[in-house]
Amino acid sequence: MSDAAAVTAQSNLPELSVSELAQAVKRTMETTFDRVRVRGELGRVLIAKSGHLYVDLKDEGATISTVMWKANVQQLSFKPEEGLEVVAEGRLSTYPGRSQYQLICERMAPAGVGALLAQLEKLKAKLQGEGLFARERKKAIPYLPRTIGVVTSPTGAVIRDILHRLRERFPCRVIVWPVLVQGPEAAGQVARAIKGFNAIEGANRPDVLIVARGGGSIEDLWAFNEEIVVRAAAASDIPLISAVGHETDTTLIDYASDHRAPTPTAAAEKAVPVRAELIERVTSADGRLKNGLVRGLERRRTELRAAAAKLPRLEMLFQIPQQRYDRAAERLNAALVSNTRAAQSKLDRVAARLRPEALGQDIVRRREHLARTSARLQPAIKRTLDSHKKHLEGATRMLESLSHKSVLQRGFVMVQRDDGSLVRAAKDLNAGDVVNLTFADEQKKAVIDPAGDGSSKPRGKGKPGGDQGSLF
Repeated sequence: MSDAAAVTAQSNLPELSVSELAQAVKRTMETTFDRVRVRGELGRVLIAKSGHLYVDLKDEGATISTVMWKANVQQLSFKPEEGLEVVAEGRLSTYPGRSQYQLICERMAPAGVGALLAQLEKLKAKLQGEGLFARERKKAIPYLPRTIGVVTSPTGAVIRDILHRLRERFPCRVIVWPVLVQGPEAAGQVARAIKGFNAIEGANRPDVLIVARGGGSIEDLWAFNEEIVVRAAAASDIPLISAVGHETDTTLIDYASDHRAPTPTAAAEKAVPVRAELIERVTSADGRLKNGLVRGLERRRTELRAAAAKLPRLEMLFQIPQQRYDRAAERLNAALVSNTRAAQSKLDRVAARLRPEALGQDIVRRREHLARTSARLQPAIKRTLDSHKKHLEGATRMLESLSHKSVLQRGFVMVQRDDGSLVRAAKDLNAGDVVNLTFADEQKKAVIDPAGDGSSKPRGKGKPGGDQGSLF
């Protein structure tokens, strides 16, 4: 073919823009691969602020960019992590902005139980290293709880089994916090329920919590392996019993809880004792206590009788004291006579010293001593009195010189208000104020002149020599 023919052949192809070509490729790929299911290992894992998930799905030979929109991410029953093998289901499409194809993932699940168990063991080791499963953190279950909080689904056999067993064993108050026990939202609801029960105060606060769910596969029970649930259970101040799945099922909440029950029914049995058995035990203990009291009284009565038999007779007890009394009475009479004679002799000796002549001489001696002492004391007393008299006279003269009465004698007047306070300056008085005037001989009352110019006439009769005028 010649060059001209080649140019003509090329011109017969439709001319497409880059966007048109990209959209054509996109339609072709989406039509050809309407639905695919791919197994691979998660590489780069990124959850954007919008909630969309961006991951690389890879194997030994290739890598596919994968996108999962927010609505589908919320339905995941596990946490996507790098290195986890998964099965992704969706459709192939292209991203024209980068000229690359990508998988629009609508569903994603771990590739088999082994992947989930590996993820579970990794999280278990992390939480165990933080001490969340330590034995010293475990709290004892109260023997007779007044209120039990149950975190489970409000429908189904689990809650019915728990309530039925509690009624059979020991009826008590039960508060149910309804939650989802399966699905992506279950973990958050269970964690919030545990925290909510712990936040209750007063009489409504439960004494023990039961977190329960029926049996299922590891995927069904995965919500109770979530980190948020395990941390909430470990942080609970209220003793918590976990009863998730059947006896062979084990979840991470079982390690963090204070007690694990193999079934929800067993959890109810752990929470309360059997009322009939408790009544029987109390009755039996009451009977044993009464029998013990009776036997104890009989034993003590027997011991008392044996001890009384060993005691001597009453008359034997008083024989020796009676003899001691008789002997003491005999000695007492002789002692009284002897003591009276000794006292009489002493009295005679004292009476001999009390003759009138001896008393008179003693009185004379004491009078002479008193006279000598009085002669010495009188001059000293007189000197002391003269000194005090001079000091008193000096103080009296000084008091009179400092007294306001001496000032009044010189023609001054003391001005006081009705309440007795002293007026020191004319500016302290107002027109019409009533004051007391104290002269040297007596007191008078006065009223301050309202005009303030001294035009008011004083009351009373005038004296020769003209009008004296107002004081102020």
